[in-house]
Amino acid sequence: MVLPSCPSELPESWRHRFAGRVSAQTSPPGTALVTGATAGIGLEFARQLAARGHDLVLVARDRQRLDDVAGTLRRAGVTVEVLAADLADRDQLATVEARLADRARPVDLLVNNAGFGLKGRFLDHEVADEQRLLDVLVTAVMRLSHAALGAQVSRGRGGVLNVSSVAAYLPRGSYSAAKAWVNSFGRWAAAEYRPHGVTVTTLCPGFVKTEFHQRMGVRRGSGPLWLDADFLVSEALADFDRGRAFSIPGRRYRAIVAVTRLVPSPVLQRLQSLGRR
Repeated sequence: MVLPSCPSELPESWRHRFAGRVSAQTSPPGTALVTGATAGIGLEFARQLAARGHDLVLVARDRQRLDDVAGTLRRAGVTVEVLAADLADRDQLATVEARLADRARPVDLLVNNAGFGLKGRFLDHEVADEQRLLDVLVTAVMRLSHAALGAQVSRGRGGVLNVSSVAAYLPRGSYSAAKAWVNSFGRWAAAEYRPHGVTVTTLCPGFVKTEFHQRMGVRRGSGPLWLDADFLVSEALADFDRGRAFSIPGRRYRAIVAVTRLVPSPVLQRLQSLGRR
């Protein structure tokens, strides 16, 4: 079940969930910073991390929605800080970088979740829109990871969880290309920083029942390929806890990724071209 984006009160089921998880903690698990935290996957990360007892730093563009979500989570007994920032704006991005790099207020887990997609083909879009996509999906992920990892490596502990996409394995324009960068970066960073006590996990969702597709003007579908955000996030956090470099929730999506590794890229691109006709 996915709850409303800005709930006014914590549902009874979540009160029990929070009470059981937080009271069971023997020591605080530290602070987690989540980007894109007011809707969809990011909101679900905020809820489940709060249920684990993490204090939170929530980042999104809409200050009112941030305050609404923060108010709900604070009533569950965790400390919540909000940062209103557009990650495509370099000055606003720098504010989030500075928070991650602040060693007096350590962030133990960074969840790079903020993102969006563009409907249509590459040349259907203004280049400024494509640049904004690249700024949010790649530049922000790189800069925030750099800030977080620098502080975490110096402490000898911490983690980064980057939200990528199954689209990274498919030749589907600039969105797929951006997510392929996230995958490549995450694969390298997981091996590079594991000896320093830092876990880097890359989450590759498929279709998820969130606002993501509605914002693109694409009708949200149904069926076995559409996953609930609570399942996706719980699987991602379990894989992060196990120290896995990649998390691909759902057997069907793991099978799809396995197939893409066997089929040559030109064939995949040809099949997708036929599907658009």
